[in-house]
Amino acid sequence: MSDAGDDMDMGADEPMYEEEEIEYYSDDLADEGDNKTALDDEQDNVVVSGDPSAAANQGRLSSKSMKDRRIPNEDRTTTPYMTKYEKARILGTRALQISMNAPVLVDLEGETDPLQIAIKELKEKKIPLIVRRYLPDGYYEDWTCEELLQ
Repeated sequence: MSDAGDDMDMGADEPMYEEEEIEYYSDDLADEGDNKTALDDEQDNVVVSGDPSAAANQGRLSSKSMKDRRIPNEDRTTTPYMTKYEKARILGTRALQISMNAPVLVDLEGETDPLQIAIKELKEKKIPLIVRRYLPDGYYEDWTCEELLQ
């Protein structure tokens, strides 16, 4: 007998399911959907943080809105230095805005590259962006690009 097969059975490689198995499987899924509660829906939207202190404070902060978690400018604890990651994010964001025809806040002097324009705006402290630094306890601090030292 040859490898090609003489009986020409085209569906031999596909698994065959009995109708009872398919019905049982679909009935099982329908039962799971009926038993789902509102609490299960809330737990699907929760992202668990890797920070133990943030997870411990999650219950305490759940009643506060995001606006209430902001630390006032006079009580900020992080350093006033821009990290290399913040600088990269700011320059990339601003360069994208400039490439999408956002108004440029410095003299161009013939410059056409959006990244070079963004670098020039950062040197002159003209970038209208705010850096939001999240703290482990769920609160955050806002710093303007003008306040951060490079």
